[in-house]
Amino acid sequence: MSRYSSERELPISGEYAKPSRGLSPVQMWHAFSMLLTREVLRFGRIWVQTILPPMIMTSLYFIVFGHLIGPRVGEIEGVPYINFLVPGLILMSVITQSYANVVSSFYGAKFARHIEELLVSPMPHWLIILGYLAGGVARGLAVGAAVTLVAVFFAKIQVHDFTALILVMVLTSVVFSLGGMINAIFANSFDHISIVPTFVLTPLTYLGGVFYSIQMLPPFWQQVSLFNPILYIISGFRHAMLGISDVPVYSTYLILIAAIVLLYGITVFLFHRGIGMRG
Repeated sequence: MSRYSSERELPISGEYAKPSRGLSPVQMWHAFSMLLTREVLRFGRIWVQTILPPMIMTSLYFIVFGHLIGPRVGEIEGVPYINFLVPGLILMSVITQSYANVVSSFYGAKFARHIEELLVSPMPHWLIILGYLAGGVARGLAVGAAVTLVAVFFAKIQVHDFTALILVMVLTSVVFSLGGMINAIFANSFDHISIVPTFVLTPLTYLGGVFYSIQMLPPFWQQVSLFNPILYIISGFRHAMLGISDVPVYSTYLILIAAIVLLYGITVFLFHRGIGMRG
């Protein structure tokens, strides 16, 4: 009896048969390059929709918060308010764009049913995940660079620790790319891929210290803010740029690494079980 029904449904067990002969390292590299190139071309061809909007939005933030409100705020921890905004606005764009790239791309593959071609190919699951993940990181870093370019025209850009700056940005992009993939796996319609960004990511990001230091909050809300993981990520990135942070710097890396291990493990499990792989 065939493993597949006449309706081309996925195996009930959720496990996809892979050829006994695995891919060679060269073949794996070509497969990975194919996925990454496709993802980069996908968002690069529509840069007016993927790269330009974050640049415009960041410009508006700088105009409204930096130039209009900033002079009234003055300085935060010895840093002019408009400079204080820069790290948060850059990382906020990296978070949203990394997430958006993977959730839209992977769900689109489910909806068009061509994800099945990848799942039954000789490519191991981890390589498929890595390909989509790299696409999300590429878009996140591209938008982060574009937003940084915009920031140059409004504020003084400084870097306290360049290595930490790149490391936090890349790890953050990886975390939210994995989050976008998990969202896409469970999504059953295009409406579902906007639920998490709207009701989870946006509130946590805006309450994560992008526009303020938690030291400005009453003691009770300072303690509440410590339960927001994005606070630690943004604080770590701000320390890399400005040398100031609301939380211990090591906590940023602990949270990012723990999130990557957890989300990657969940993603591999979902792939192995075939959960949510039908559009």
